[in-house]
Amino acid sequence: MKRIIALLLALALLAGCAQTIPVSEPEIIVIDAETMEPIQESTAESLEAPLQIVTTIFPSFDFIRQIAGDRVELTMLLSPGAESHSFEPTPRDMVTLSNADLFIYVGGHSDTWVHPILESLERTDMRTVALMDLVNTLWEDHGDHHHHDDHDHDHDDHHHHDDHEHDHDDHHHHDEPQLDEHVWTSPINAIMITSTLTDVLAETDPANADYFRANAYAFIQELGALDQAMAQMTANSIRNTVVFGDRFPFIYLTESFHLNHYSAFVGCSSETQASPATVAFLIEKVRDEHIPVVFYIEFSDQSIANVIAEATGARTLELHSAHNVSQADFDAGITYLEIMYRNMEHLREALN
Repeated sequence: MKRIIALLLALALLAGCAQTIPVSEPEIIVIDAETMEPIQESTAESLEAPLQIVTTIFPSFDFIRQIAGDRVELTMLLSPGAESHSFEPTPRDMVTLSNADLFIYVGGHSDTWVHPILESLERTDMRTVALMDLVNTLWEDHGDHHHHDDHDHDHDDHHHHDDHEHDHDDHHHHDEPQLDEHVWTSPINAIMITSTLTDVLAETDPANADYFRANAYAFIQELGALDQAMAQMTANSIRNTVVFGDRFPFIYLTESFHLNHYSAFVGCSSETQASPATVAFLIEKVRDEHIPVVFYIEFSDQSIANVIAEATGARTLELHSAHNVSQADFDAGITYLEIMYRNMEHLREALN
């Protein structure tokens, strides 16, 4: 027992005489997998805290996805399958926006909520981009039957097209003329939007700028191929008129490829019932020009298109504006390019 007590006393004395040796934090070096070179601190921080990007609708969501891949955290405010024109942000959306580094919205009359919300957030460091500021915009058609068959617009007059003429009559009331917000439906516009978004991403996250630009280059090549394919298809078709028993969100598409169109409503119309005169006019147009297809758009009840088809023997087909996609398509990872190539095949059937 005496030996044990002596041993414990000796250990206590040794512990009391021991010096505390400070241990420094290990230095963490991040190595580039391709070059095997150390990545600079700014890049390492970028990898740890990716850009928070918020978009309102699917086209800009997909464009950013193609450019930035998994190097950003990307959120789409509009729920898949939801009506895009009546969107109102929820409290959860407000929290998401408050943490965003970059916010991308359309800028049309469906986005009247945006500026009051941004002002309320009092964020001076958040970058914002409106798609309608990136392209030459066109007015919606507001004549009855929404007939449009001239292509003499001055596309260099950004946001101003006072020479755009409309055929008016008194069959039904229309809202005030608005600039059409569906700017992404033209592949050329999609290229312009992608190019600018790439510049914004590169400026906001310089460490990943080369990655963004390489992806954007490949994506723009695909968009250019889509544009050429659609131009060749429409140029070689036997007719150049399309009929919509629905809203018409495709003025940028039809302008790009010199197509005439007739529709029940404009692209962002809140109307759901077409006048008998409008339906009769569209039926007559399909019969007179032997048009084989009547179009409806995504999430439509197809009722007007079905009436026209039953009266004429035409087939109904969807032309998808890509404004939003279904939950199933979203979960499957559908892309803007896939939607537009499917649209091209449906247009091919309508024009031949």
